[in-house]
Amino acid sequence: MNKVLDLIRLMRPHQWVKNAFVFTGLIFGHFWGDADLVFRVVCAAIGFSLVSSSVYVLNDLLDRAADAVHPKKQQRPLAAGRVSVQAAVGLGIILMAVGLSLGWWVSARALAMLVGYAVLNIAYSLHLKHVVLIDVFIIAAGFMLRILVGTFGVGIPPSQWLVLCGLMITLFLGFSKRRAEVLTLGDGNSVHRRVLEHYSPVLLDKMIGITASGVIMSYSLYTMSPETIRIHHTANLIYTVPFVIFGVFRYIYLLHHQQKGTDTAHDIFRDAWLLGAVVCWLAATLALIS
Repeated sequence: MNKVLDLIRLMRPHQWVKNAFVFTGLIFGHFWGDADLVFRVVCAAIGFSLVSSSVYVLNDLLDRAADAVHPKKQQRPLAAGRVSVQAAVGLGIILMAVGLSLGWWVSARALAMLVGYAVLNIAYSLHLKHVVLIDVFIIAAGFMLRILVGTFGVGIPPSQWLVLCGLMITLFLGFSKRRAEVLTLGDGNSVHRRVLEHYSPVLLDKMIGITASGVIMSYSLYTMSPETIRIHHTANLIYTVPFVIFGVFRYIYLLHHQQKGTDTAHDIFRDAWLLGAVVCWLAATLALIS
């Protein structure tokens, strides 16, 4: 039973919350009444979850030696020696095969995006995670592909404002993650992640400030866009902006004063104020566009 649990941990299922981005087009495009389309988007999200888990397995395989001396990552199943290399490889192959099969069933475009995500992240795991700035932009590209597979991949026209807002959010979270790693690992950060030697706290704080402003401005402009008002039949989405501002500010607070930021999925569910902001934003948004 413990081995099964370790294999599940290796898949990092808590990270699947990131695949909520796949549902962006379904929710904001008013397509939730189309049962067939909803089912295809759900399958796309499951496919993305499995492919991303396969990439996590590969990443843990490549980083198991470095993770073994990391203050937190040493408890990962591969780094701790609780899962064998052979078992991890087998799991990764199965997850990738099933995930891509689901993408193929959804559409050829969805499959192409899943393949693109896999190739991009394999390149990230092998080398690009050591290239300054490129590492964060690849993380952001993964989220962009999530949005596109749930829109373009199933025939829903993507909103340009939401795509821009998604880009700003993912860059903000990516630079915040690097800032958290610098804070957590201290002077020995380059031992655990080589790219950190190219980042300084001052540089990262500037990038976080720029992208945080981009999140707030792009989302605010989306709520006031004539196209948004026409699609949702309301001009009141502007009243959801305070939840977004609070969420961004709360995340920055957690980053600097509570040493959070290394794992966004965990941070959202472990901080009551941040989770409350997300829930209130979602509830208000759904109430306004329903």
